[in-house]
Amino acid sequence: MRVVVLVFGLACLLGCYACAHTNAGTTARSTSSMAGAGAPESVALANSSAAMPTTNSLAKPATDSATAPAKVDFQSQIQPILEAKCQPCHFNGGKVYQRMPFDRPETIKTLGTKLFTRIKDENERRLIRDFLAQ
Repeated sequence: MRVVVLVFGLACLLGCYACAHTNAGTTARSTSSMAGAGAPESVALANSSAAMPTTNSLAKPATDSATAPAKVDFQSQIQPILEAKCQPCHFNGGKVYQRMPFDRPETIKTLGTKLFTRIKDENERRLIRDFLAQ
């Protein structure tokens, strides 16, 4: 019985190995057929490597004013989020306002992403991250 299981396992392993090589050969043939009928394989490989990005093409594009993210305003964009999530404790008259006033941008920059304990919405987090990155 053990011999049968061993032979079956080896047959499955060999089948998977052969299948992988067959699929790899199919990919190479399909690449050469895309290069054109009768084209040498070196041309096919050159064409397929031309489609691959190079390290130079992965370089960051130049940033211009059209693609630069808009500046995040603390008063109009960040403070309303904090007022909704952190009121009344961190605003005027709150229990911890003297130690951590959330109506001041410098406090938020000091705390950074530690604010996310109360802010769960990913869009609000992204906006705060953008503000912190400025």
